[in-house]
Amino acid sequence: MSYSPTMEGVETNQVKPKVFKIIVIGDSGVGKTSITYRFCSSAFPKTCEATIGVDFRERTLCIDNELIKLQIWDTAGQERFRKSMVQHYYRNAHAVVFVYDVTSTNSFASLASWIKECEDSVLDPAAIKIIVGNKLDKGDPMVPTAIAQQFADQYNLPLFETSAKDDSVANHVESIFLTLAHKLAKSRPMIPTPNKWEPRPLIIRSSKQQHIAHQDANNESDSCCWSS
Repeated sequence: MSYSPTMEGVETNQVKPKVFKIIVIGDSGVGKTSITYRFCSSAFPKTCEATIGVDFRERTLCIDNELIKLQIWDTAGQERFRKSMVQHYYRNAHAVVFVYDVTSTNSFASLASWIKECEDSVLDPAAIKIIVGNKLDKGDPMVPTAIAQQFADQYNLPLFETSAKDDSVANHVESIFLTLAHKLAKSRPMIPTPNKWEPRPLIIRSSKQQHIAHQDANNESDSCCWSS
């Protein structure tokens, strides 16, 4: 397997990338935005406010001489936003990243309900799912690795522990998403192109946040994205 962040040697103007949708879910404050921002922009965000609705980011990679575009949906953790938008989260998703804060036992305890919500949704049963414990840079975790691993094994899901802020302390955020990208490239088809009657999600910008809504597929969709 090969990976080129610069996509060197690939005729990008002649080849359309395969597009894969990844949703990142978990309680508010666990660092979902920091993780997705770190992967898409290679930096830790200087400021980070609670996500309202969905933040949408993209990154295009070259894996085994093939263009792969990851569409990463960073979802709100607040229940008042989730209930009205849950079906939009999961529709056509190829992978789900469940995030908890290793310094918060409450966020870890919530994983079971997030997984249950996922199972009850319109998500493709074949979608790839992983668990990520974030904020390992804050010292001794309140959720021991052994306990987290036992929980992950119960659901037969891979477990990663990381820090969006400090790569030196655990699994790199980059490595986690590259692992997903390799698996998706081998096992999943690209996102289907909507037909003219099918509504598609639109990311509506406000001054500080982005919200998800619908527009007709004949209109242009908007997004805030970073590519490399």
